[in-house]
This record gives sequence, structure tokens and C-alpha cells, in this order.
Amino acid sequence: SKDGNSVISPVGNRISVFDLKNNKSETLPASTTKNISCLGISPDGNLAILIDEDGAAILVSLVTRAVLHHHHFHSPVHSVSFSPDGRKFVITKENVALMYHAPGRNREFNAFALDKSYYGPFDETTCIDWTDDSKCFAVGSKDMTTWIFGAQRWANLIYYSLGGHKDIIVGCFFENDSLDMYTVSQEGTLCVWESDTELEGLRKEGESNEDDDVEDIVGEDGETRGDVIKGSADTPKQVEGIKNVCYSQRSKHYFNKAGDFNKLTAAAFHKKTHILVTGFASGAFHLHELPEFDLIHSLSISDQRISTIAMNPTGDWIGFGCSGLGQLLVWEWQSESYVFKQQGHFNNMNSLAYSPDGQYLVTGGDDGKVKMWNTNSGLCFVTFTEHSSSVTNVAFTSSGFVVVSASLDGTVRAFDLHRYRNFRTMTSPRPAQFSSLAVDSSGELVCAGSQDSFEIFLWSMQTGRLLEVLSGHEGPVSNLCFSPVQSVLASVSWDKTVRLWDMLDSWQTKETLRLTSDGLAVTYRPDGQELAVASLDGEITFWTPQTGGQTGSIAGRHDLQMGRKETEKITAKQSAKGKSFTSLCYSADGESILAGGQSKFVCIYNIKEHVLMKKFEISCNLSLDAMEEFLDRRKMTEFGSLSLVDEGTGDGDGVELSLPGVKRGDMSSRRFIPEIRVSSLCFSPTGRSWAAASTEGLLIYSLDASLVFDPYDLDMDVTPASIRQQMKKKEWASAILLSFRLNEMPLIREVLEAVPYDQITVVCSSLPDVYVDKLLNFVASTLEKSNHLQFYLSWAQCLLTLHGQKLKNRSGAVLPTVQQLLKSIQRHSDDLSKLCDWNIYNIRYAAALSKQRGMKRTAAESLSDEEEEEEEEWGKMSHFLLMWSSR
Repeated sequence: SKDGNSVISPVGNRISVFDLKNNKSETLPASTTKNISCLGISPDGNLAILIDEDGAAILVSLVTRAVLHHHHFHSPVHSVSFSPDGRKFVITKENVALMYHAPGRNREFNAFALDKSYYGPFDETTCIDWTDDSKCFAVGSKDMTTWIFGAQRWANLIYYSLGGHKDIIVGCFFENDSLDMYTVSQEGTLCVWESDTELEGLRKEGESNEDDDVEDIVGEDGETRGDVIKGSADTPKQVEGIKNVCYSQRSKHYFNKAGDFNKLTAAAFHKKTHILVTGFASGAFHLHELPEFDLIHSLSISDQRISTIAMNPTGDWIGFGCSGLGQLLVWEWQSESYVFKQQGHFNNMNSLAYSPDGQYLVTGGDDGKVKMWNTNSGLCFVTFTEHSSSVTNVAFTSSGFVVVSASLDGTVRAFDLHRYRNFRTMTSPRPAQFSSLAVDSSGELVCAGSQDSFEIFLWSMQTGRLLEVLSGHEGPVSNLCFSPVQSVLASVSWDKTVRLWDMLDSWQTKETLRLTSDGLAVTYRPDGQELAVASLDGEITFWTPQTGGQTGSIAGRHDLQMGRKETEKITAKQSAKGKSFTSLCYSADGESILAGGQSKFVCIYNIKEHVLMKKFEISCNLSLDAMEEFLDRRKMTEFGSLSLVDEGTGDGDGVELSLPGVKRGDMSSRRFIPEIRVSSLCFSPTGRSWAAASTEGLLIYSLDASLVFDPYDLDMDVTPASIRQQMKKKEWASAILLSFRLNEMPLIREVLEAVPYDQITVVCSSLPDVYVDKLLNFVASTLEKSNHLQFYLSWAQCLLTLHGQKLKNRSGAVLPTVQQLLKSIQRHSDDLSKLCDWNIYNIRYAAALSKQRGMKRTAAESLSDEEEEEEEEWGKMSHFLLMWSSR
């Protein structure tokens, strides 16, 4: 970003902004139809141009987060760059560079107005760079040449071609305030070019002069599209009396001096400090000072190809992106330390779980990694790599300090979140692939279901010993779930049964529930009074665990709306008939259920009414498979669909079909497209958000249920004026009741913050039960953002102390509110503890310094007036620090 405090990075078809100063991240709501291939930011940092793989572009305001304009370049775009003055931007596609007027200067209907088209390279263009005064720009190409063009009509510089390389140009950079150039190619060669003319020496072309190299182009609709500058291998004609700009090669340097050939894949140049950063296919990078080519720094930060490099305006921080592993790194080269380091799952994400306070998320993936995420910042803060195969399921214990994971490598591992280590590893007598996992409410029992032996293994968390092997299922165990209130385990299997196991009565089967189809997922309601089961026929059935009776069912097959795969020969409607929900999750209040599966949709149902409330579309990214609901006629030829033809196949008829049952796409195919699906869902314990693990990554949706105006028990006399009248009379309880009946958040906050601190207990004791829940909910949501910590904590303490017994009786309804309150308090505690630790350190330092000065004064036995004043200042400072710390 312009201030150098944020990194803006494309992730799929959206862009994420990572704030390095505050350690937070945000994903912009704007999205393209396919994966973003290139991104351009305006010099003032207010606008961004996002261009996808097909050449469809959107103009986004980074201030308002709104999409301002849509444009299509009709072919893939390789790079985009704004001029330093912000008036123009250049895009390169195929072998042409197109210069547009940048939006924002004039109020025009078409924000992208084409100014000039530049032809010169014989192959695809790769990179762009501008001079500091926006007079010229350079374009690198795959034909091993770099072309320099004038952004305006200069008499002595129309175009200029630079050679000297033996491979694709990766980067071309102008020197600071100069026409001198550096070009870097893929085989690891740097050429230093010197110009015989300064920027001030560029001469404007006279209006009467006409040049053969510049002509007008007229579009199909007869409207002038802009000028076309056609470059050729010959030197442009010289205008009489004006000498053309000429370049000479000053020097040539090589990166691969050791002889081991390593492709150079990315480069960036900081003009003010003259530092060139180059990234290689091996994950190594070099820092060189130009033009002397002195090596400053060399390091390997990844084992995959570095795909992009960026530097902040001061040149201290370098950002690296590795698309192969999904890595984003920011490196401070002077202190040789990481400023920022993030990596997602570079393969499919299989499962996720919320911590009991809703502050953290844990995910497990096919790459064998278990990752912890902070829901407030959206960043991963610890990764466990002990598993050697796919992690199939993860879970938190009730304490929130232990994470348990099951894997196909035959182990169940427990991780300590205090010391960040694997402290317990549980295995079975015979090697088994664990596909499901559950931890009981006490955190003492851990059980895992096996794919191949149809058994459920039970361990003790305390000792790590295998307690029992539960046998009875006649098919693979697909899912497990412990009751939140009893020691009862529910297991669902492909044998069309759900079994309830009693953990207190010698692990016997308590109940067997018969299903109409293979069972795929099972989950308990938060109060433990209901069980939901998803089966292979697309139905969700609801059962009472105590009696074993079915209470209802939802037919969800028609709501899945599975897209059509590119290689499928049947329609999306027929394909959806074989799909089903594979993940279920109850909402925090138990009134709704969330369901997802092999589809781009997540459905939320009302359980009592058995109706669909809303469908969430996880992604609109057409770069993923199974997104299109209809056959794309543009891909149809007389030989069939183009997507069925693998271009690289030489033998046979050239038709490539994936094997039946393949979920993740054929990795051996030359054209690999991942399939969209939702592998896991989880509601936050606070009830304010839910998360989905999908092909697109980890997605968090916030459920903001509060409406703008939602009055409660409204009368004619309930108005803002009457509420403020009660406040003047100091009738605090009456004012609070009236404000909640009107239910306007700013007014409730105004009334609550007007209540004197010593009156909080009296007001809380006189509140009716209905308003206690409402007030507690308001305090929990306000505390998260408010600075009045002690004030709102006092409200929460009084409400819980005075009405604790009544709240406990209706704990099911109040639980999400209490957990949201706990999350807010925990976050403030973490923030304040760091500040207090720092203040205590400062106070000790000031006290030690004061003591040392006192000893010197005793030794000297006399003090001057100036020293007395200084001593007094130190005393005031230490007193101030002490007061600040206590506050």
C-alpha cells in the first residue's frame, strides 16, 4: 500500500488486505468471475484494478470497498501498471501494450478510455515499468527484448528496442529520475543500459510533424480508439535537427555463477535505495546493490518457486508470494527477520472446529497440517506438522487449551495450546485409518472411527491408553459426536444405522436408530435433546436420543443445486440427484441447522418449520470445477467438448476422462481444476458467525441478526423525547426499559452510559427478567468495541450476580450471549496484559534510575539547583507512569 503498512494480495477471485502494523487481515467483498491474474494499485492508494484469467477487469475503491466499473479486455492480461502521476495506466496482453486514461480525473461514463496502442514485441509481453515523471514506459517480452515507448509523442523517442538476453524478460526497471535501464531475464542475466539523453532532454513533437510510425486507429463502430505506435526492428526515423535517444550496454552480470542452473522467476527494484531483489524457482532470493551488482543478502525462504515480489516505499520490507504453497512472507532485510509470515493449507482443507469462547479456529488439511487461526485478525498463528498423512478431523476440548486431531496415518494426536507441542499420541493395536473424531464434554475421553475395520477406538486423554474398541457397525464409520450433557456417543455408519453408546455403562450400545440410506454425518443439538443425521439420499432426519423416535425430516436434495463438471456427460439437474449433505451443524440456540456438501451452496434450515431459510453461495469463481450449471456452448466443437480433450496426449484419441469417484480432480492431467465443495461447517459458540472449510479456503460468515429498527412492545408514548425526559428525572430503570422497547442501539447506549456508576446495582435489581436477557446481550456486544471497560464489566457482573440463578434455569437461550461476553473479556485481557507488562517494566526502570541517582547524591553530599529540578521531574515521571499503569 502507499503508506507501506499493508500488503494487498489476490486469493482466488478476491483480494485480501493484510495490515502489518495492527496484525489484522480483511477480505474485500468485490470478486471477479475467475482467479485474479494481475493487480494494479493507483499511486494515491485509493483505486485498484483487478483482472482475471480471461481479461475481465473490475475497478475497486480501496476506501469504500465498492466496485466502480467493469471492463473486459477480451484476452488474458499479463500485467498492469499505473503511471507515477496517476493519470494513465498501461496493460499488456498478447504482444501489445495498451495505454488508458486512468479513472478519477474526469466524470465520464466509460472509466477506461483507450489513449494509445503500442506494438513492437513479437511474442507475449511480461512486465511494465514507468519513469518517475511518467514520460516513458518500458515493456518486457518473451521474445527476449525490452521495448521503451514514449507515453507522449516525443520527437526523439518514439520507440526503442533492447536485446542482449537469451531468455524471457522477467523484469525491466528504470533508474531513479533517469532513462537508464536494468533488464533481468529468466536465465539469470542482468543487463545495465545507459541512455545518452536525460529525461529533460525529451523533445515534444511539433503539431505539424507527421510520422509514419504513428497513425490513428478506428474501431468497428467508427469511433476513434486511440493512436497506434508500431515499433519495428529498424531504428525510427530521425526528425531533422533532433538527435534520437540512443542506448548502450554498460555492463552485464550473471546470478548463477556457481554453475547450478536455477530459473529466475520474479524481480523487484527499489529506485531510491538502488536495491534489486530477485527470486528463483528454488525458493531462494538475492539482494544486490546496483549498478555495481554488489551482493548484500542471500537467503532461501521456501522450497517452491517465488512467484511475485514487492517492496514497500521505504525499501525496508520485501514481500514474497509463493503460489505453489500458498505462502505470503514479508522480510525485513536489514535486521534479517520476518515481519509477517502466513501460509494456508496448500491442499484441500478437510475439517474445522471453533474454540469454546469462539476466539480461535482450528483446521486440518490433506497436507497433514493442523493450523490455528485467530477469528478477530483472520491470521494463522501456529501450525502443527507432526502428522504424516491427511488430517481428517479436528476438535477442541471443553477447556479450550487442547486440540485433538485424527489422521489417515493411523494416529490421533493432542496438542497443548500453552506450550504449542504434541503432548499425546494415541494409536490402535492394528494400524487403522481414522476418518472421524469426537471428544466428550469433560475432555477425558477421545474416540475415533476407522475407515477400514468398522470399529470405534476409545482412549483416555489423561494417560493416552486405549480403553476400549467398540464393535457393532457393519460398514465404515463416517462420523462421531458426543452428547453435550451426557456421556453418550453417537456414531453413524454406511451400514444405515446410528448407534448410541453409553460411556458409563460398560460402553454398551444404548440405542440403534435405523436409517433409510447410508449415514454420512451426525450432530447433537447444543442442549443434547435432539440428534440430526444426514444420509446419502440427501435427507436430514431428526431424532430424540432418549426415546429413539424420529421427530421429523428435511429433503435437501433439491437445495444442493450441484453444478455440472466439465467432463460430465449428464446435466447438473441429473448430477444433483446423486449428491448429499456431508456436514451438519446446529446454531448456538438450536433453532436452525446448517448443512453443506458437494456443492457451492450452504443451506440453513429452520428445524421447527422444516423449511429452507437461506442459501449461501460459497463462491462464484468459475476457475473451479462444478460451478457451471449449464453446458458452455463456446467449448463445444464437432468433436465434442474441448474440456474432454487433453492437449498433451499423443496416443489414442486424445480424450482424457477422470476416474470414477475422483473428488479432487486428476492430478496427472495437464489441466487440473479443483472441484468446489464444502467439507466442514461449524457455528461459533457465540452464535454471531459460522465458518466453512471449502475448496476456496477457510470462509467466515458473520450473522448480524439485529435490524435497524425492531421495536418491542411499542406504545404511543415510547419516543426518544420521553426517554430523555425520564433521564432528566433520574428514573434510570424506567429509561432503560423504554429504550429497549424502542430498540435503537445508539439510544440504548446513551441511556446506559448516563447511569451513574454507584446506581448500577440498584438499576439491575429492579429489571424484569425479559429485559435482563436483552441488557446482557447488549452489554456483551458493546463491550467488544467500547473503551469503557470497567463500566460495562460492572454491568455484566451485577446482572450475573443478581440474576444468576434465573439465567442458569434458561441456560440454553443465554449460553451464546455468555460466550460472546467471555470472548470480549478474553480479547481485552490479552490486549491490556501486554500494555501492563510494558508499563511495569518502565516503572521498574524509572525506579531503578531514581535509586541510582539517589545514591550518587548521597556520595556527593550536595546538589545544585538544576539537579534538584531534574530529580523532581524524575519523581513526577515515575508517579505518572504508576498512575497510568493502575488506570
